[in-house]
Amino acid sequence: MNEWLDPLLLSRWQFGLTTVYHFLFVPLTIGLSLTVAIFQSAWVRTDKAKYLQLTHFFGKIFLINFAMGVVTGIVQEFQFGMNWSTYSRFVGDVFGAPLAFEGIVAFFLEATFIGLWIFGWDKLPRGLHLATIWLTTVGSIASAYFILAANAFMQNPIAFRINEARGRAELTDIGELLTNPIALASFPHTIFACFMVSSGLIISVAAWHLYRKQHADTMRPALKFGMWMMVISGALTTFFGDSLSLAMTAAQPMKMAAAEAMYQTATGAHASFSLFTLGTPDGVSELFSVRIPYLLSFLSTHTLDGTVEGINNLQSQYVQLYGPGDYTPTIWITYWAFRWMIGLGIAHILVAVVGLWLTRGGRTPAAAWVWKVAIWSFPFSLASMSVGWIFTEMGRQPWLVFGLLKTESGVSPNVSGLEILISLVAFTLIYGVLAVVEFRLILRAVRQGPEDAPVPDSLTGEAPQRVTVY
Repeated sequence: MNEWLDPLLLSRWQFGLTTVYHFLFVPLTIGLSLTVAIFQSAWVRTDKAKYLQLTHFFGKIFLINFAMGVVTGIVQEFQFGMNWSTYSRFVGDVFGAPLAFEGIVAFFLEATFIGLWIFGWDKLPRGLHLATIWLTTVGSIASAYFILAANAFMQNPIAFRINEARGRAELTDIGELLTNPIALASFPHTIFACFMVSSGLIISVAAWHLYRKQHADTMRPALKFGMWMMVISGALTTFFGDSLSLAMTAAQPMKMAAAEAMYQTATGAHASFSLFTLGTPDGVSELFSVRIPYLLSFLSTHTLDGTVEGINNLQSQYVQLYGPGDYTPTIWITYWAFRWMIGLGIAHILVAVVGLWLTRGGRTPAAAWVWKVAIWSFPFSLASMSVGWIFTEMGRQPWLVFGLLKTESGVSPNVSGLEILISLVAFTLIYGVLAVVEFRLILRAVRQGPEDAPVPDSLTGEAPQRVTVY
């Protein structure tokens, strides 16, 4: 029973559940803000009503998702003080700096202009109103960068010094902190993955209506847009993922070794990419695997004769460097999370590629299974991004700040396991209710489809005299 009331275990579960739940809304918010901005730009340039309809339609889904993201994000930040106060005291001066930028700069920009966009339809000139949604998009992307910069410090701590008298880390260079190599590598990879998630939603929604022969004038271009955006953003996600793997190998070689379940240091052909691996129960050696020679060497070093350090070798090095202890993450989680991230992402890109081929030249697939695959494909990219985030955070263990502060040392000292368990149960129940509310609101908006759009006044260039209530 005492194990289930362990404050460290419960704090990790609570923060993990909160983070994964919050992260369901973040990629959609970022991707849909750009989607809405593009559709509204198309309407401003062409005066075609279908683009105005798509702007309003996906704008509703964007706003529902935005509201849920704000609520869950606020709760997540409270946990730094509630469950991880030792961590907050030790690195708050450094970790808090990019979060402060995110709150007072990026989120302020996003929140201000999203309000102007909502209430400015019949009050602002068309071009000025369009600028508000683009500035909202800029704010959401900037917000993501500052959060990734804060997280990059946990992965690769730089730009700080330890104040021995105060027992804490202190920021020395904000510019260096914000240009952390991990942040620079993870930002484009994450942003284009967000566009994959929003593209997946567009594909599924458009396919749902087209399968029922509804709103063809608006959903056909939406489907094409979603599929092309999926292919392009998927290719760019893969490209920048390669850059991130190089940065990750340099900063956290144990994470890459765990991602491959590679126990011994290998070079060249022996540094192979594992498609499937079984290890011993104690996780120190490999029993069986299916591997592609040279691939891991290429991914980690961009050479075919590169050397990739193994789990056991790194464990020995870390014991000498940091003292006795187990410095390996949970291998099966990092190994399979890495593969599910890649596999689900590729699957959704293939859905889009096949869809573009089947709908080329204005064709409409007759087979029902084609539409059903498109409709049910949305979870692919969303799940891919979620397990990618799990891999990123679990692969850093047992560190909260790599090489500087262990997870077990960052938990709040004066919070009991029972208190955390009660709050964990409460949060889980509340989040369950919010999930149902979110799902039903979005499902209702999707089923309603695009509303009839007013005819724009192309002579005056002003927005149409009708306010859409979101």
